[in-house]
Amino acid sequence: MGVSELIFYILAATIIGNAVLAVTSRKIFRSAIYLLFSLIGIAGLYFYMNYEFIAAVQVVVYVGGIVVLIIFSIFLTHEAGNDMKKPSLLRAILAGLASLGAMALVLWTLQMECFMPSDAAAVEPSVNNIGRQMLSTTEHGYLLPFEVVSILLLAAMIGCIVIAIKTRQKA
Repeated sequence: MGVSELIFYILAATIIGNAVLAVTSRKIFRSAIYLLFSLIGIAGLYFYMNYEFIAAVQVVVYVGGIVVLIIFSIFLTHEAGNDMKKPSLLRAILAGLASLGAMALVLWTLQMECFMPSDAAAVEPSVNNIGRQMLSTTEHGYLLPFEVVSILLLAAMIGCIVIAIKTRQKA
């Protein structure tokens, strides 16, 4: 095993381990921190593949935006150290089934797709080329996914606001 493979496996283990901890942790603040490290691992994977611009976007948008909003929302609720309540058995089973269904759909889609090597020259991952592709409406453009990401950011901001202004129940 070469150094390159070792770096990949370390990054993969970091991403998967922190993602599992983010989902299974009972402390909401710790879950946010595990999510932070998982997203940083994904940015490291982009750096590993020499996509520096996409890695920088990952750090700025997700690590710097989404996770910081989540952490601020947690602190605004004054429940950073409290345990989250344990989900009911039915909810846990349904979440597990939904996760398995999503995984089956992704695996089925990958099996159905025919990945063929392209004869075309690789596009240089420069900021200029990436910007043209992101805002292009042609066949190989990414305008729709770009807009979907902006809706995701809006939904995350709304979710953080809802968490922050949630009324507390009196004990």
